[in-house]
Amino acid sequence: MPHERRQQARRRWRLSTKLLIASSVATVIGFSTVCTSVLLDMRRGEEELARQTLENLAAGIDADISRNIELFDLSLRAVAGAMVMPEIKQVSREVRHLILFDHAATAKHFGAIQVFDSTGQLVVDASTLDPRPENRSDEEYFRIHRDQPYTGLYISKPMLHRSAYAIVLSRRISAEDGSFLGVVAGSIRFSYFHELFGRLTLAPDETITVLRRDRTIIMRTPFDLDIIGTNLAERRNWTPNNLKENGSYSGVGPIDQTPRLYVRRSGNGPLFTVVGKPLDGVLSLWRKEATRIGAIMAALVLFVLATTLFLAREIGRRAEAEEKLEELATTDALTGLRNRRKFDAEIDVEWRRAGRHAAPLALLIIDADHFKAFNDTYGHQAGDQVLVGIAICISDSVRRAGDCAARLGGEEFAVLLPGHTAVEAFAVAEMIRRKVEQWCDGETITTVSIGVASLTPLAGQNWTDLVEAADRALYAAKANGRNQSVVARLQALSLVA
Repeated sequence: MPHERRQQARRRWRLSTKLLIASSVATVIGFSTVCTSVLLDMRRGEEELARQTLENLAAGIDADISRNIELFDLSLRAVAGAMVMPEIKQVSREVRHLILFDHAATAKHFGAIQVFDSTGQLVVDASTLDPRPENRSDEEYFRIHRDQPYTGLYISKPMLHRSAYAIVLSRRISAEDGSFLGVVAGSIRFSYFHELFGRLTLAPDETITVLRRDRTIIMRTPFDLDIIGTNLAERRNWTPNNLKENGSYSGVGPIDQTPRLYVRRSGNGPLFTVVGKPLDGVLSLWRKEATRIGAIMAALVLFVLATTLFLAREIGRRAEAEEKLEELATTDALTGLRNRRKFDAEIDVEWRRAGRHAAPLALLIIDADHFKAFNDTYGHQAGDQVLVGIAICISDSVRRAGDCAARLGGEEFAVLLPGHTAVEAFAVAEMIRRKVEQWCDGETITTVSIGVASLTPLAGQNWTDLVEAADRALYAAKANGRNQSVVARLQALSLVA
């Protein structure tokens, strides 16, 4: 029983330690979850802010390009419309020039508008009254307008046009019956895009790309002539679904391996704009905050874990200390057996248990024979050795976990045997008596007398009845000559040797 009590106490302390550790782990997980959620929200906020900034930038660039293309297209429409007027052939070159180009858009980045006839020969040039012979029938834009009547405004791939890199804007000149009369064309030089992008303050590795609707690159900054004119539709790893109209995309783009946040702005014009910002730049501030918060959380986690381990160790130490204190408070200092106080507590518990289960409870009361005379003859130190020897013999004979061996005081001992009948208890008593008898040798001759009692508790009885019966059996053993075990017969109140 004492062993079971100790096991129960240990289990309680272990449970307390486990609860402490589980609570600390749950707290750490909870705080980590909250911190991770906050960091993810901050990351999404940074990405959304960067996306809005890039959208605004792309919208501004797209609006500027669309406005200039629209203005230039109006001039092309006016020239194309005037060229089919019958009167235009009847006026002088000077008047024709004035009529055709009076309202034409002019800017330093716009090339002169030219008119080519159905064979590709240059017939009118806004920059001179006497244009040099020139044929553009082999140009892509000329063939497209000749073969596809409903093309409308056509923007060519970047090309070297009239000694400058530019894109050519052109429209078809059609007769009233729809027949092909020629092409009116003009150009926007690369210098326009360079100046437009130059007004912006861009971070390293930020990109601005202007593309045609078929995803041909018209212009890009940082400028790379090898990339200009590339058609992304020819790249299998880059499809329109990667970056839809007015959408965004995070990852590696089609040009280089730098991960970026790309935003596409598409108006109604023939060109659209894509702005890219490196993800390192987008998340740089977030990474600093994440590192700082992560370091603080790591320090807190280490502190909580260290504190938990310290408290768990202290709980273990306290459990051991309390166990030792309980051991000292319930153990006889000389023999190592349980003391009288522990015995009284154990017999009360076992008596109640036996009553609940209708099981027998046996008690042995053991007394050293002629101990006072031995003590007076050989001294207290020798007497103590005898008591220790008897205690060892008792301990060797009583090995069940529920049994309780105790020193009641002086030379008197007791053994509580739950579940033992009188016969079983008598066998244990005889084992103890014989071991004590065999242990004695030489002049140190010691024997014990044992009173044995066993009963099943009934209503109205008390465990003191069991003690009294065993005590009477002990007196009978003494009276019958000592060094013997006597069983009490409770019903007849008689004693049998």
